[in-house]
Amino acid sequence: MSDTVLDRFLRYVVIDTQSDPASDAQPSTEKQKDLGRLLTAELLELGLSDAHLDEHGNVYATIPGNTSKDVPVICFCSHMDTAPDFTGTNVRPQILRNYQGGDIALPGDSGQVIRVEAHPQLKSQIGNDIVTTDGTTLLGADDKAGIAEIMTTAAHLLANPDIPHGTIKILFTTDEEIGRGADKVNLEKLGARFAYTLDGSTVGEIENETFSADGVTIDISGVAMHPGYAKGKMENAIKIASDIVARLPRDIAPETTDGRAGFIHPVDLSGSMESAHLQLIIRDFDDAGLVEKEALLKAIAEDVLLGYPGSTMTFTVKQQYRNMKQVLDRHPEIMDNLAEAVRRVGLEPVLHSIRGGTDGSRLSFMGLPCPNIFTGGHAYHSPLEWVSVQDMEKAAETIVALVQVWEERAA
Repeated sequence: MSDTVLDRFLRYVVIDTQSDPASDAQPSTEKQKDLGRLLTAELLELGLSDAHLDEHGNVYATIPGNTSKDVPVICFCSHMDTAPDFTGTNVRPQILRNYQGGDIALPGDSGQVIRVEAHPQLKSQIGNDIVTTDGTTLLGADDKAGIAEIMTTAAHLLANPDIPHGTIKILFTTDEEIGRGADKVNLEKLGARFAYTLDGSTVGEIENETFSADGVTIDISGVAMHPGYAKGKMENAIKIASDIVARLPRDIAPETTDGRAGFIHPVDLSGSMESAHLQLIIRDFDDAGLVEKEALLKAIAEDVLLGYPGSTMTFTVKQQYRNMKQVLDRHPEIMDNLAEAVRRVGLEPVLHSIRGGTDGSRLSFMGLPCPNIFTGGHAYHSPLEWVSVQDMEKAAETIVALVQVWEERAA
């Protein structure tokens, strides 16, 4: 198979793999298995005889090592689902060859324009080939760019057995976009010591840190009463929940923070006069920051309830994921080898922190330390999503260099 990374990418993005947070199944949508079946077939065609799709939609495969050295088994991982934020049905990729600068108008929707002012990374793409949507769907570079890069690397290593490397595991997951990507991964079957997700963005960026994340649910029981005779009696649960939201600090919100600042973010509010349900997410790079924000939120809610003496609430905190840096710092060779690989392909590695989470967060705390590597994609989860072909090629080159570094530094 002599397909390029672009050939593969274009083949994968037209397969609708959007995940569904309202579904309790895994995968949350059966259509994710459509891509999984294709990838399994391609891996088998490459000669990876153990490639298979499990009942949860995860794809596993092994590239056997070809060195006598004792090299740790490394896994490369990407997710097959696309985000539920914007439609991924009927994706029509557009290729802008030899980009010469300027804004990019998308042909399917005149209101959708990728503007250089909002996407300054375009300034470094002069002469490159840019893949976009037609403006009516997302593209799916998150994370089908990563999949294409891993598949291209697998084909390259198998076609070039003179490149020494240890045993390499391939893992493609489902439902990462809804926070369940690692839920059904069988680490014993996978058999890797360390892993890398291909799920980043700007070329050269490597990521060893994510937010720590909790979810908070506040359930409110108010006092229902006929509105015609409610004076001094009714305590409207919707108003109580709204009061809590109204009192949230404006400077601790996603829309007012960046860098290493965390936030409190309401994501759902529903209810009636009698009862209301409020869901929030809490994010911070430090676990102590999570605790502080949760204490602040609880204090706000309790203060609001003082004005409604007949009403009650429950305040429930659920851990979602933790900053993977806590695990990765115990294995510095993982990032050291990655930084060296990035340098070998002619880039300067840029250490970056993710204001979010990846499969790597969960996998790291499940016992598989797993930082993140750039894919070249930008403007994820939106119709303005785009990726550079040359940056995808550079990501694939980085994987090849990385497995060589691990082999060279092994005993």
